[in-house]
This record gives sequence, structure tokens and C-alpha cells, in this order.
Amino acid sequence: MTTRSGIGYDSHRFAPGGPLRLGGVDIPGDVHLAGHSDGDAVAHAITDALLGAAGAGDIGEMFSDRGRDSIEMLRTAVARISTLGWSVANADVSVVAERPRIAEHREAMRAVLANALGLSPGEVSVKGKTNEGMGWVGRGEGLACIAVVTLSRH
Repeated sequence: MTTRSGIGYDSHRFAPGGPLRLGGVDIPGDVHLAGHSDGDAVAHAITDALLGAAGAGDIGEMFSDRGRDSIEMLRTAVARISTLGWSVANADVSVVAERPRIAEHREAMRAVLANALGLSPGEVSVKGKTNEGMGWVGRGEGLACIAVVTLSRH
């Protein structure tokens, strides 16, 4: 079996007004992620990892319009890599943020992401990490996400 791996990264600053959307889940609070779409940095990082692994460009090339739903963007990227002969084997994402705490939203995120990727929740990992108070993430100005995916040839 032929496999490929891809790495994706995304970060967004916080803006006033909630909710905050991560991994397709709305998290109550007083901030959201500023961005061209709904700001879902988890979905964006996974989308870039998928496209990179398939050699299919990046999220900015594929989606230039504003106001899109990031989970729909992820589904569209999965369909694109499928036409190139690839399917998603697994996805692993780390959310680097001082807030919100990821643990209480992890299972809901895994379910939404797995559905968009055509996987079972057991094939999707979502982890939360802090930046130990260092830098712009540590000061609570926003958050960053790093994703790794594995594709297999079908």
C-alpha cells in the first residue's frame, strides 16, 4: 500500500464576540477566531495537511472566497484528494492555546471531523496544549493548530 503524510498549520487571532468555532464545534465564550471564513483553525490545518499530502496545493489556492464553512471546505478537500486516488487514513491535530480548554470539547470535535473525513472517531486525534504563557499564544491573543494526516492510495 502506498501512503503519504502531510503537515498543516493555521493560526488566528481572537476577536470580540463568541462563540469560537474549533473542529466544527461552537464553543461558548466571549471571543471568536478572526478569519476569512468561520476561522476554524483546526479544520484549516487539517485541510492544508490533506492537500499537501496529495500534492494538491493549499487551502488558499483552493478557497479564495470569504465566509465559507470550514467543515464544508474540509469535505471539499477530501473529495478533491479522492479524485486524485487518495483516501484519508487518519488525522492528528494539536491545538496550542491558553484558552479554551480542549478536553471538554474533544469528543464532539473528533465526531464532526471524522464525519467530514470519512473516518471513525477513533482515527481522529485532537489534543490541547498550552504555550506556557510564552509569545502571542501565551498572552491569549489567539491560538495555533498543527495537523498531520496520513493518506493511502485507493
